[in-house]
Amino acid sequence: MTAAPESLHEAVERRRNFAIISHPDAGKTTLTEKLLLYGGAIQQAGAVKARGEQRRVTSDWMELEKQRGISITSTVLQFDYGSTTINLLDTPGHQDFSEDTYRTLAAADNAVMLEDAAKGLEPQTRKLFEVCRMRRIPIFTFINKMDRPGREPLELLDELEAELGLVPWAVNWPIGSGDEFRGVIDRQGHRVILFDRAERGRQAREQVLSLEEVRSSGAVEEELLSRALEELELLEEAGAELEMDAVHRGELTPVFFGSAMTNFGVRPFLDAFLDLAQRPMARSSREGPVPPEHPDFSGFVFKLQANMDPRHRDRVAFVRVCSGRFEKDMTVRHARTGRSIRLSRPQKLFGQERAVLDDAYPGDVIGLNNPGMFAIGDTLYVGRQVEYEGIPCFSPELFAWLRNPNPSAFKSFRKGVNELREEGAVQILYDTDQSKRDPILAAVGQLQMEVVQHRLQSEYGVATRLEPLGFSLARWVEEGWPALDAVGRLFNCKTVSDAWNRPVLLFKNSWNLQQLQEDHPDLSLSGVAPVASGVEPIAL
Repeated sequence: MTAAPESLHEAVERRRNFAIISHPDAGKTTLTEKLLLYGGAIQQAGAVKARGEQRRVTSDWMELEKQRGISITSTVLQFDYGSTTINLLDTPGHQDFSEDTYRTLAAADNAVMLEDAAKGLEPQTRKLFEVCRMRRIPIFTFINKMDRPGREPLELLDELEAELGLVPWAVNWPIGSGDEFRGVIDRQGHRVILFDRAERGRQAREQVLSLEEVRSSGAVEEELLSRALEELELLEEAGAELEMDAVHRGELTPVFFGSAMTNFGVRPFLDAFLDLAQRPMARSSREGPVPPEHPDFSGFVFKLQANMDPRHRDRVAFVRVCSGRFEKDMTVRHARTGRSIRLSRPQKLFGQERAVLDDAYPGDVIGLNNPGMFAIGDTLYVGRQVEYEGIPCFSPELFAWLRNPNPSAFKSFRKGVNELREEGAVQILYDTDQSKRDPILAAVGQLQMEVVQHRLQSEYGVATRLEPLGFSLARWVEEGWPALDAVGRLFNCKTVSDAWNRPVLLFKNSWNLQQLQEDHPDLSLSGVAPVASGVEPIAL
């Protein structure tokens, strides 16, 4: 006898969905693996033996990720921890792939901001924080690598407030740092969790003592403990309180200290985070907010990925469930085209691994086979019409012609370019001169270009070469081609079109951009592409 499906309200209440944002090398992949370890989703972080070799980390599945040891694409990892179902949206740490992270944050209800204790806030973290602020996503801060030499904890908190305008509230407080790191004081529980280096890849043993027990046992040197308590007293005098409404508005950030590599502080962080984080929330749509408990299913596509399984050359659409209960074999309406679609083989995603699922609830992410039907930002729904807000494209900073030196490979070249553009691996621009139909790759950084070339070679069998263009800024013309035609000839910029045939101006530097704006004050330009809705992109 099978158990009755849980109610929609129960399913929503026990779900937590979050993304991790950080600068490269802050320890994001390590923290991700340790959360999976404590959730029982893996048995040993990053070190499961397979055919005599150490398997690569669970969340890094693309061949180039394994070669370079970096995360360059986002993945979804669902696992249970106690009675809570967690959807962890793992994002690329490398700054060249921030566009993929922007899209993933559109599907997140919460964000964990990971900092290196020695470095504090870094450029990529600041950029991603601004996206969280724009989307009003609650932010939880984990200050990592406390077992290594680092900056003063009070200094790190001051930096959060001064530079991001976030009020920090330390949930725990470190006793020492680097070689003198002895553990953390739990502010709310008035207890001490002593630092113990776990065997690599294994769960840490946690010794928890009261302050009195720590003092009487001599487990921590008196000087280190006294200094930590004095710093805590300063925090108490500052008067800030852990106000949940302020957390959920993205104004106050709970702060945790630990060491992901040694597994210290990961479980206390996970326990507290699940208590403090918001459940799946109402989502904005053209028709107004849609609450997760609305009985009709709805969701939106936030990511497309080609060739997750190189043996089958598949294409998968990642759909964030926003309302109602999704069921296998459900027929849904595709908002952009108006077509009805039967979703017969939905998939539960876990990194590269997939399994057929029977149902899903708000906060979950499902994988759908994508025969070229879906685009990023598409809405799927049942019942009353709903269309969620689109996901914008941000301004690229690097531009290059993508050349195919082998005309006989053009068919594969075209297929690869179109599919990689669809999944958002890179933006594609076109010269307004119709005789120059080679695509222009537009990216945030050089590595993004290299990934496109690598994937064209490995997944589509096409060798390509890049010819850089000397531009560093792109701006969309808000009123389109008529506005551009009205101002006449422009100087010190290049006019191109994007995949939706919208005019884009490329500039060599900010001075040229400023000069054009002074010469043509009525020409409205934007560093963010308008959201394309109901319009098919132009294929190569």
